[in-house]
Amino acid sequence: MRQYALTAFEKNGEKLIDQLIEAKTDQEAKKIGQKLLEEKGLTEKTHRLVSPEGKLLLFHV
Repeated sequence: MRQYALTAFEKNGEKLIDQLIEAKTDQEAKKIGQKLLEEKGLTEKTHRLVSPEGKLLLFHV
């Protein structure tokens, strides 16, 4: 399993979520990250999901 970093912010920089996600693939991590954002109502907040190599998988401003 690989670890991915999911972070969401308010416009003032306050972190709303800062969580590690474990997944086998980038695609699986994207699905898990998107689901977490939807469950917490954060899909329209600034967020990012980053792979262990630093690749940006999800990003929204």
